[in-house]
Amino acid sequence: MATNNNQEYAAENNGSPNQGVAASLGLNTQLFAFQLINFALVAAIVWWLILKPLARKLEERKKLVDESVDNARAIETNLQMSEKKYQEKIDEAKVRANLVMVKAHEEADTVARQLKEKAHNDIKLLVEQAKKNLEIDKQEMKEEIKKDAARLVILAAEKLLDKELDEKENEKFINNLLKGI
Repeated sequence: MATNNNQEYAAENNGSPNQGVAASLGLNTQLFAFQLINFALVAAIVWWLILKPLARKLEERKKLVDESVDNARAIETNLQMSEKKYQEKIDEAKVRANLVMVKAHEEADTVARQLKEKAHNDIKLLVEQAKKNLEIDKQEMKEEIKKDAARLVILAAEKLLDKELDEKENEKFINNLLKGI
């Protein structure tokens, strides 16, 4: 009976043996062919209209991301170099500042030494000037004392002599007396 059913099925499908195999599997070859063509068309349309532009967009996106990553690396490298240069400049500035400080201390010491020497010289000059002034004052006082002593001597001599000398004689007598002292 089973062969009889197959023969009947084969007769219904135009009796071709190839159709019998497809038919034995339960396939309609004409429908299968149209579905295969339909699938190929849909696959081509999906490929050309969706997958190909999508793949292109994904590739563009990948390039954009790669460029962004490369730019980020370049920026990071640039930042590190800038930080290194910044640190070098800071270190150089510190060295310069230390040199300026050392130079300022040396100049301050030099100025202080010069001011001390000037003050010492000024003090010496003042002391010498004071000594000279004292010597001059001493000489003036001696002269004053000599004149006062001479006047006292004249007064005493006048009292003793009971005579007063005139101004010219008085000067002459004082000068002679001063030369003697």
